[in-house]
Amino acid sequence: QMEWDTGYMCRALEGLPVIKGNRIRVALLGPHAVSFNVTGTFPGKVVLIHSDTIIEIENPGRPQEVTDRITYQDIGGLHTEIQRIREMIELPLVYPEIFERVGIHPPNGVLLYGPPGTGKTLIARAVASETDAHFIAVNGPEIIHKFYGESEAKLRSVFEQAAGMTPSIIFIDEIDAIAPKRSEVSGEVEKRVVGQLLALMDGLKKRRHVVVIGATNIPDSIDPALRRPGRFDREISINVPNKEGREEILKVHTKNMPLAKDVDLARIAEITHGFVGADLEALCREAGMTAVREIMPEKKFCKTIPDGKLRVLEVRMEHFTCAME
Repeated sequence: QMEWDTGYMCRALEGLPVIKGNRIRVALLGPHAVSFNVTGTFPGKVVLIHSDTIIEIENPGRPQEVTDRITYQDIGGLHTEIQRIREMIELPLVYPEIFERVGIHPPNGVLLYGPPGTGKTLIARAVASETDAHFIAVNGPEIIHKFYGESEAKLRSVFEQAAGMTPSIIFIDEIDAIAPKRSEVSGEVEKRVVGQLLALMDGLKKRRHVVVIGATNIPDSIDPALRRPGRFDREISINVPNKEGREEILKVHTKNMPLAKDVDLARIAEITHGFVGADLEALCREAGMTAVREIMPEKKFCKTIPDGKLRVLEVRMEHFTCAME
């Protein structure tokens, strides 16, 4: 067994809402993390972790290499949107008995819309990861084939695969590419694909524990028949983050960076008005590259870097200023 510093865990997870059944990941120094299952909370149901929360650990696991598994902690600045998505998607998949008790059908689909780079795909992957659901990602243009009937067959196979591996989440990115307004397109392929998608969405009541998430940055181009209750039950806007949201995103992308003491993330968040999550990720990457260029020999690359240079390597505020350009 490992001796765990629960104070460090509280600081790392501060502000995170948890409920029995959640899986949380605690990042360690370096490229390692440990995942925990929440076996109970007091006082009951949803609790918010604070710096003075008492955490009891049973049978802790060994640190593992951080993989591509995405959790809600990897997303910054979208707390309200994540909460709404969890209500619509996570509840039906994790607690289906709630909907049976109330006597209503769980939601069939959720449409995420907003500017490119705001985190629509990231949220979908986080929901699938947190619920341990089988995740099927489909890019809209991949569905369209030139031969008659191939596009509809591809779409049917995706839904059949999801039905055979429940609970499942089908994520259709760029859904406007396969479901445009039928009144505005002249091609027969697009019209047939829209009709097939409508039929499959209507059949989701028979396929229990399958949820469809659609993502687009031009929602008004989607066929209106898809945007009625019973198909995409809820539409959630993923907006450009505000200053507080940008600071949270910067903290996510710099958590493993050796930041100098002069780095002021609040100041960076203040001067990056209009930046979305993807822009801020690129900014942090470029700042890191600027720091790397300083320790590399001019006009040539050597096979090894002296340990002394690696130990003093850190990302300073001036690197972020250069990256802004």
